[in-house]
Amino acid sequence: MKYTIYLFLCLSVSISAQKPIETQALSNTSLDADTIISVDNFGTTYFIKNDVFHKKTINKSITYNNVQLGDLYSANAFNPLKINLFYKDFNTVIILDNRLAEIYKVDFNTLTPYKNVTHISTGHDNTIWLFNQDLQKLEVFDYKTNTTRAQTVPVNSPVLDLKSNYNYCWLLTKNYLFIYNYFGSLIQKIQNNGYTNMVESNGNIILKKDNSLFYLKKKQDQIIPIETPNLLIKQFFVTNETLYIYNTKILQQFQLKIN
Repeated sequence: MKYTIYLFLCLSVSISAQKPIETQALSNTSLDADTIISVDNFGTTYFIKNDVFHKKTINKSITYNNVQLGDLYSANAFNPLKINLFYKDFNTVIILDNRLAEIYKVDFNTLTPYKNVTHISTGHDNTIWLFNQDLQKLEVFDYKTNTTRAQTVPVNSPVLDLKSNYNYCWLLTKNYLFIYNYFGSLIQKIQNNGYTNMVESNGNIILKKDNSLFYLKKKQDQIIPIETPNLLIKQFFVTNETLYIYNTKILQQFQLKIN
């Protein structure tokens, strides 16, 4: 009898913990972009259109374009004073200031040893996280001194996505989600059950699987579904507890009701 009660309580806790996170629709905004990067707390929107990087505020819009480097593969505006642009075909990273003026250029083709980079994300101080495909390792790279401050052990699984903040890095692979601290030490490893990409917000992770979103709270391992309207999730990101979903021409905004 005691065993039955204990089992019932465990199941109740498990079911309760898996209760989906609700969302509340806030607003819709028309926007013509190829890739939405982020919207910050001041309403500044960062996006890519025709390989041109845009920073749009209420009062004005400024752009950065580098036709010599071809396609703009990804951008990261986590630190608006040191925005990272990654031109994968040319194995090059451009660092911009808040006026989108170029302050650093890192051409990995010219470095010794050579680095074949597939993903990058922001780091603390003058560093970026990068995935070195030849070594199958994550590295914390100092672009001022062109040195590697830290690196992980090899990752034996295809890389799908890479996100970071100043202290941690999340590497989503086909088999696992790896979480590392700034020194390159693995602190958590979670099975990937079909997630394809992710975003980071205040140390929390939102994962996408098919056309659904899931929430992973920092320092926990339970992944909780997020209730969203029946719409196509082309791109998404989160600022604090506000979820943005971009669907072709409309940027939709939702409040996440997180307990």
